[in-house]
Amino acid sequence: MSSIHNKDIGTKQKALAINLDPTIYGSFAEIGAGQDVAANFFKAGASSGTIAKTMSAYDMIFSDAIYGAQQGKRYVTENRLISMLEREYGLLIERLEEQRGNNTTFFAFADTASALNYHKTNDGHGWMGVRFQMEPNGQFNDVVLHVKLLDNDNNLQQQAVGILGVNLIYACFYYNDNPSVFLLSLMDELSKERIQIDMIRFEGPNFTKVDNRLMSLHLVKYGFSDAAVFGPDGKNLQPSEVLYKKHIVVIRGRFRPIINVHLDMLNTGVKQFMQEPDVDKENVIVVTELTLQALKERNADDSAEIDEKDFLDRVDILCSLGQTVLISNFHEYYKLVAYLSKITKLKMGVVLGYPNLEYIFSEEHYKDLAGGILESFATLFSRKVKLFIYPTLRDGVIWNCLRFYPPPHLIDLYRYLIANNKIEDIRHYKESNLHVQTDRVLEMIKEGASGWEEFVPNEVAAMIKDRCLFGYHCELPPANETEAPASSDTVASGA
Repeated sequence: MSSIHNKDIGTKQKALAINLDPTIYGSFAEIGAGQDVAANFFKAGASSGTIAKTMSAYDMIFSDAIYGAQQGKRYVTENRLISMLEREYGLLIERLEEQRGNNTTFFAFADTASALNYHKTNDGHGWMGVRFQMEPNGQFNDVVLHVKLLDNDNNLQQQAVGILGVNLIYACFYYNDNPSVFLLSLMDELSKERIQIDMIRFEGPNFTKVDNRLMSLHLVKYGFSDAAVFGPDGKNLQPSEVLYKKHIVVIRGRFRPIINVHLDMLNTGVKQFMQEPDVDKENVIVVTELTLQALKERNADDSAEIDEKDFLDRVDILCSLGQTVLISNFHEYYKLVAYLSKITKLKMGVVLGYPNLEYIFSEEHYKDLAGGILESFATLFSRKVKLFIYPTLRDGVIWNCLRFYPPPHLIDLYRYLIANNKIEDIRHYKESNLHVQTDRVLEMIKEGASGWEEFVPNEVAAMIKDRCLFGYHCELPPANETEAPASSDTVASGA
């Protein structure tokens, strides 16, 4: 079907187009946040051509009886959504395949959502997915996403769920051959002020060439979300599900490539964070962060673009080291901390290099804030957060917190932060690492110079050589197009 994105097709037109397609037939199961997705198909007309069944197991006892008991009694979860898709799609095939399977592409749509409550004390969000065939008697594919509902009104949030659901079903059947168009179409008749999509996953035989790590990147790139997370196995994860009620240690970097100093920074920083008296060592997650700015490379015309292969190269390496990866649009550290603070109230650690300490205390970066640097510091340091500073070598001198001299009018503020255990030097680092610069290692790799291997972890050197990463000169074997995309995860550093 067509992969040309027509923004002028409205919600009613999309629903009607599906209703009038005799090959598309399926069921709807919706829990919470109204029943607006199926309602849009009923209102469009000719719904009997599409809808085999609609239902809502709104009561928890009914829901558990149909889809199985939920662990922890949380119903707005990915696990509940998958249970709904499995049961509803299974019933479709069981009851209708023999009768109309030769000329029908079946689908099951499900969502479980929590809209704003009466007292407006919760954050609206939901899980949504479609299990569908692309040809009669074909295998099924899944598209699953998580949405944050931002409208300040319950009815508007329900309406947004209804529009998004129609967009998702329409994209599954009409834009399935172009993931970028698929993603962009999800926002038709919606805005980034109304919803954020912070996780999406494509699975199934027709999506084997879709790299879900790139889909995470695109969510942030298109502004659908401020951040996206995926695990060491390359699977996209919903940030709140992974980070909720965790101690988070984050390290930011470009990692082109990751070198020994990055690992030393990460290991020593995490070790010191674990020694903090108010940290539960059994409840810590380490996250490596890549920002959009760190992924962009300047072209000859001074424009900045993201090289997707380069992004995947970095992620593959981070993943091989077992990292959980965060892609974000947070250029400033206070924005990162503000985002994470909405997910966890526990203490967090930020591991960064000495140059980033200088950056944080440069007032020029806060001109867009009415309160300037004080406003940013109120966000960055008022939370349960601590900065761990890795030293830098300049002209034979090791620079760290003790040698840092902010502008005179900020000296007392800096001393206050040091005295109140908000900033601390990383100890027990490997001084030999300070003589190595990431950019110089990258140059050596590109130039084919000898000796660069000693500056990177052994497994990283092997990957660079085997896969000709970062401009390393070698011949790659013919690509196996059926091979599943490699997984990925990330680490963050300020070196």
